Amino acid sequence: MSDGEVRYSRTGAVASIVFDRQAARNAMTWQMYEQLGEICKRLQNEDGVRVAVFRGAGGKAFVAGTDIAQFQKFTSAEDGIAYEETMERYLAGLEALPMPTLAVVEGFAIGGGLAIAACCDLRIATPNARFGVPIARTLGNCLSVANYARLVAALGGARAKKMLLLAENLTADEALAGSFLAEIVQPEAIDQRVAELCDRLAQHAPITMRVTKEAIRRLLHAGLPNGDDLVRQTYGSEDFRSGVKAFVEKKTPQWRGR
Repeated sequence: MSDGEVRYSRTGAVASIVFDRQAARNAMTWQMYEQLGEICKRLQNEDGVRVAVFRGAGGKAFVAGTDIAQFQKFTSAEDGIAYEETMERYLAGLEALPMPTLAVVEGFAIGGGLAIAACCDLRIATPNARFGVPIARTLGNCLSVANYARLVAALGGARAKKMLLLAENLTADEALAGSFLAEIVQPEAIDQRVAELCDRLAQHAPITMRVTKEAIRRLLHAGLPNGDDLVRQTYGSEDFRSGVKAFVEKKTPQWRGR
């Protein structure tokens, strides 16, 4: 299966970033994360960009997680630490972009896809969109403390716990009720609504928006505890290794709590 790509294009003041690995519902590979990181570095210094739009190719998924087959190479808790640190660099680069960011979600935004959407400033979705991190049911891994903080800030603690502990995907209506989404848009109207939002944002004061984004980012991350012990506990467990094996083999994992 293709390693996929993250494509960048620009029309006037609007930058478009497209996740394209349609055969795997745009699930992210390491190569795609690296490309996302490079695009975010470029956007930090790109003159005249007022809005950045993030979207999945094909209209059936935003990003359906991270390619799980890659986890088969993990052999220790330190692999989990390295993975979460690397992921956080990519996500933090997106979150720290100076211009407003808009996630356009059609279909699945799962795992890493939900994290990418949560790093964007605004999110709109079609009615068939689904949001979740079903790792308690599928892999037996965990998130970084920063990612937990983003989900709690975006969804609220109770809804985040319900989604994570029950391993349930939220519907678009539930995500809207939790204020994770700005609005739900019918598929035939989504392109027009994206254009309208981009036009509106492009006309607003860029310094005001940049400072507002940065102030909120600092508040969100101020005083976050170190979570390396939690990451080591999870990625170093037998459950995680058996979860990955079961996922790749399309079997049901047998959790042992060790």
